[in-house]
Amino acid sequence: MIMSERSRKFISKKMSYALRHNPDKYQIQLDEYGYTDLDTFIRALNRVHHFQPALTRAAIKDVIDHSVKQRFAIRNNQIAALYGHSIPGIIKHRPATPPAILYHGTARRFLPSIEKLGLLPMQRQFVHLSTDRATAIQVGRRHDHQPVILQVDTRAAAAAGITFYIGNDQVWLCDELPPHFFKIIPKN
Repeated sequence: MIMSERSRKFISKKMSYALRHNPDKYQIQLDEYGYTDLDTFIRALNRVHHFQPALTRAAIKDVIDHSVKQRFAIRNNQIAALYGHSIPGIIKHRPATPPAILYHGTARRFLPSIEKLGLLPMQRQFVHLSTDRATAIQVGRRHDHQPVILQVDTRAAAAAGITFYIGNDQVWLCDELPPHFFKIIPKN
């Protein structure tokens, strides 16, 4: 079965909601790294959303394989969302040394607060940082057509005790980031 991009996006959103934000609605249990049994997960999605045809392992794999942002991982018959969780305190990530520079895209209206308080996770478990400016712009455009892009000095932050975690190849995470570790990048 060939799935349309629209179908993949719809399924991906339902997967994200279940694995990142509301596993209780689906009656699934996440372990400390956010993983749950894949077969149980598929049954839960079918039960809640009544997919026609029923969602299958092949469909889930198709969604993952066609995702540019590497949102999900399957390992040992377990599935997890790799980042973006709003569930407090249950998802662990492996600390690692990030690239020397990371980026964060945000709406202009948030800048006064960010300059004062730094980057905070808000409704998510972690602050999300991008490995490249283009991704940060794309993320920032979700809330502002002319986002502000911040450049993060991860070496200075890590030297000061900020721990960074791998989300995936394009996304890095941290608990919070004080304002003296980033600067606004001028628009080109």
